[in-house]
Amino acid sequence: MMGPVLAACLLIILSTAWISQANGATCKKDGGVCTCNDQTKNVDCSSKGLTAIPSNIPVDTTQLRLHQNSLSKLSPTAFHGLKELTYLDLDGNKLQTLPAGIFKELKNLETLWVTDNKLQALPVGVFDHLVSLDKLVLSQNQLRSLPRGVFDSLTKLTYLTLSQNQLRRVPEGAFDKLQNIKDLRLTNNPWDCTCNDILYMAKWLKKKQDEGLGGVDTAGCEEGGKAVLEITEEEAAEDCVYPNTTTAIPTTIITTLASSNDDDIPELPVPQENFQKFLGYQEPDHLPTQPQCLMSISGYLGLMMSLVLTSAAILYVIHFLKKA
Repeated sequence: MMGPVLAACLLIILSTAWISQANGATCKKDGGVCTCNDQTKNVDCSSKGLTAIPSNIPVDTTQLRLHQNSLSKLSPTAFHGLKELTYLDLDGNKLQTLPAGIFKELKNLETLWVTDNKLQALPVGVFDHLVSLDKLVLSQNQLRSLPRGVFDSLTKLTYLTLSQNQLRRVPEGAFDKLQNIKDLRLTNNPWDCTCNDILYMAKWLKKKQDEGLGGVDTAGCEEGGKAVLEITEEEAAEDCVYPNTTTAIPTTIITTLASSNDDDIPELPVPQENFQKFLGYQEPDHLPTQPQCLMSISGYLGLMMSLVLTSAAILYVIHFLKKA
């Protein structure tokens, strides 16, 4: 009667293997693309050409490196479940924004790198849950503005860099909650020192310089090169008027098109990006990369092999049961 028992054990083992294959793999040791260190809880997925974050990152991961990939969009739940993360590196990707709620469960995160991307804007409250954050690096992006209260929850932050962006001002009170800030980098932004919106930043930087905060004197005005903290109310006397960045078709063009025959309608160049937005088109959040495709093929072959072996085990059990 040992035959059926062995066959049953084989069936259990194969079923477990099949479930593992179905769940996919992240770490190289399991057939994935990332290097995982069980001792340090470090997962390194850098420089893999990824267009989506690998699934099934171990939930006890404390350090996750995703730099130098091709990530252009992230799912709002990309890091949900990774509550032990203390270090996250997204440098050198193609991110244009960060979804609202993406850092919702990262209350233990201490370091966040998002430098050298294409960030143009940040959603309101995107950093609100990062209550343990000590270092935030947002340099080398295309940020044109910051939402009000964007840093309000970062009371433990000691290092912040916004260098090499397109910032002309910061919202009133933007830095007020940064009680423990020790180093603030603001260089290489086109700060508008003719507009009175700059006065909050100028006064705050002057005060912090007197308190010994590093890096504050590197913020220079777009015109003249004068340090922002030296700007006076007389110099920044103008009311702030910034162009509307929304895309709209002028009324004159609409009237002309409405009164014209089809043959007379001029061909207007419409940027593909705006046209896609007009149609409500969105890129999928997860596009498979070449390594992920190979993983999928490997998983498929493994699944087929598991099914074949499972069928053989079942027939083996039936055969012995009949003989018994």
